[in-house]
Amino acid sequence: MVQLDVEKGGKCNLFVGKWVYDDSNSSNYPSYKTQECSFMDDGMACEKFGRKDLNYQHWRWQPHDCDLPRFNAEAMLEMLRGKRLVFVGDSLNRNQWVSMVCLVDASIPLAQKSVNFELNGSLFTFKATEYNASIDFYWAPLLVESNCDGPYDHRIKERIVRVQAIEKHARHWTNADILVFNSYIWWTSHKMKIQWGSFESAGEVDEDYSEAKRIYEMAVKTWSDWLETRVNRTKTRLFFVSFSPTHERAEEWGKPADQNCYNETEPISKEGNWGRGSDPKMMRIDPKMMRIVEKSVFELRKKGVEIQILNITQLSEYRKDAHSSIYRKHWSPLTKEQLVKPQTYADCALLPETARHIWHSNDGGDRLIFQSCIYGPDCHARSHSLPWLALTVYCSDGGNPVLAAPTSTDLTVAVPFFLIVYIRCAKFSLK
Repeated sequence: MVQLDVEKGGKCNLFVGKWVYDDSNSSNYPSYKTQECSFMDDGMACEKFGRKDLNYQHWRWQPHDCDLPRFNAEAMLEMLRGKRLVFVGDSLNRNQWVSMVCLVDASIPLAQKSVNFELNGSLFTFKATEYNASIDFYWAPLLVESNCDGPYDHRIKERIVRVQAIEKHARHWTNADILVFNSYIWWTSHKMKIQWGSFESAGEVDEDYSEAKRIYEMAVKTWSDWLETRVNRTKTRLFFVSFSPTHERAEEWGKPADQNCYNETEPISKEGNWGRGSDPKMMRIDPKMMRIVEKSVFELRKKGVEIQILNITQLSEYRKDAHSSIYRKHWSPLTKEQLVKPQTYADCALLPETARHIWHSNDGGDRLIFQSCIYGPDCHARSHSLPWLALTVYCSDGGNPVLAAPTSTDLTVAVPFFLIVYIRCAKFSLK
């Protein structure tokens, strides 16, 4: 559980709260304009592809017991000076990479930044040369090796997983200072094929069919074993992002059963709302699957490997308005039937901009992602409210606190994800 110490000795769970419409200063929204960010993905560029209602960019996440600060690009870059941040996973984390890069992009002169696409598109690398900082994304939707590892050609009917092989991927993020993982939606098939060994070796390839939950458990074990033996425990900060909900059934928020997220313009207001795809009591996948990562993280912590779970599921559940819906690039021509009934081709699966709210902390979607409270053991926040630039931090070692944290962006790319507030004291740094 990610919590924040507040002035009166209480705790603030950054993931428990509500979305509040904020038009107090329209110049604050969005934190970046999607059409001005050269890194924006056409699958998330809602405004570019015709979305007219932009109020979704004005919703900010409000925890019940504290306030979130606004994203400060310069502070974020300073925190990343000399470091490498890597998002690893599927399109959910790719969206977070896009959002993060767009947030800092405007603060860096053109000559002092670059983007490279390596390994046939599996590795995206954004470099801020003045800060010697790197923000990367690595495509590994199942974390371990699979036949879905192609970043563009991965629509495969029968998924094959090399459940004990991860090094082919992991060697590309071994030296990261901050690692943010996610992997869930690709495991929602009922059955998958297992092969042993690596695609890169000529080892055994015994095949077996098994329930996705069981394979997921084995893959998480492989991932966990890699972290235990290979991660630098004194250097690397580790995070795992929970799954993002879908909004395919409008009856879950009181609309006709044949509707979905198409034409939705406001969040769900009912606090504690769960859709059938997210409610552990109703999920079509064994609810225990959602506990596999938690159990693995618990075991890692007992072995001295610290990793935070960023539980963005509930706060993202509210954002039925934040999907790209029909406002995105379509890779195949639309049929007459689809044009007549747009909800049939609306994308209600990915929440492009909510995760940013936690990441970044302020507009319709990304402000939660990097506000997840990375505190050192000797630091505590004195302010009950945390407006960026006004946050007061005291370090018991007498060192000077360094504020470095993100806030949020507009919601064109993903629903709120992890609230992380970066604060460093003399005894606690990401070195």
